[in-house]
Amino acid sequence: MTVKSFGQAVAEGLTLALEMDEGVFLAGEGIGTSIHVNPHLPTYQLLERFGSRRVRDTPVSEAAIAGLAVGASCMGLRPVVEIMYFPFFTLASDMIINHAAKLRYLSGGLSSFPLTVRIKSGMFAAGCQHSHYLEAWLAHVPGLKVVYPSNPADAKGLILSAVFDPDPVVIIEEMPLYWSIHDEVPEGDVRVALGKARVAREGQDATLAAYGGVVHVALKAAETLAKEGISLEVIDLRSLVPLDTASVLDSVRKTGRFVTLHDATRFCGFGAELVAMVAEQCHGELKAPPRRVAAPDIPVPFTPPQEEFYRPSADTVADTVRKLVGRS
Repeated sequence: MTVKSFGQAVAEGLTLALEMDEGVFLAGEGIGTSIHVNPHLPTYQLLERFGSRRVRDTPVSEAAIAGLAVGASCMGLRPVVEIMYFPFFTLASDMIINHAAKLRYLSGGLSSFPLTVRIKSGMFAAGCQHSHYLEAWLAHVPGLKVVYPSNPADAKGLILSAVFDPDPVVIIEEMPLYWSIHDEVPEGDVRVALGKARVAREGQDATLAAYGGVVHVALKAAETLAKEGISLEVIDLRSLVPLDTASVLDSVRKTGRFVTLHDATRFCGFGAELVAMVAEQCHGELKAPPRRVAAPDIPVPFTPPQEEFYRPSADTVADTVRKLVGRS
């Protein structure tokens, strides 16, 4: 085990994938320039190490990047392409949603099309055209797998699983985590299975399901609640599609209460699907109606103080759980 930043862990996963399979290559806007920028960025020094045949800077065209990925996967390669910011995925969506996600189905299940799309998410004072959470939209697309790591070890392990999966995988990396989160990362080819959640904190009074950076918000809220005698179990989903329904439902059946948390807007967010699932599967075992904690239904604002208003906080999570267990 070695302590690494989130970004360094992603870089390690990409490095291992490039070393293990000559068919793996990286492509995206400016991915080679990180050699001179920040050692915590995932493609730092990869161009220098593997050369321009394996690490390719592309024109500023998300549609072209996605088209490159689809075509390369059809020819038996394993492309790993980067879409610089989440809202820019809308420009790549035709190739990924209307082609990559459907090719196995259209082949009658006879062919595989391995490709990985890395997307940067998060809020970093860049405004709504650079910060917009679209994971619920992607999860709605049959044929796509969608993963959203919260920590360095999972970032590396999910990258490796995504690259060597036979189907298209979108991995969403919260950019502020690149340098703000450090933790131990296993050495070597240690993968995290797609579709397997983890219990980030055990508890007895309520279950909270989250993914990405807000897992740390949930853990902070759980610490506060523990001082008040409220035990919150935090489930880090890690993978939205496939979804580890068993882990979520088992936890809810144990606690009898459920709350979801995400940075995306509330209306039709991924939390709504989780609440629907729990309501259908655990209806007679719930001690209170499930609740959602999410961002308001507005575009992400620009300035850091406005971002703090927009982003669900640990205090908001704690207040929601208190109401859920009848302590407020």
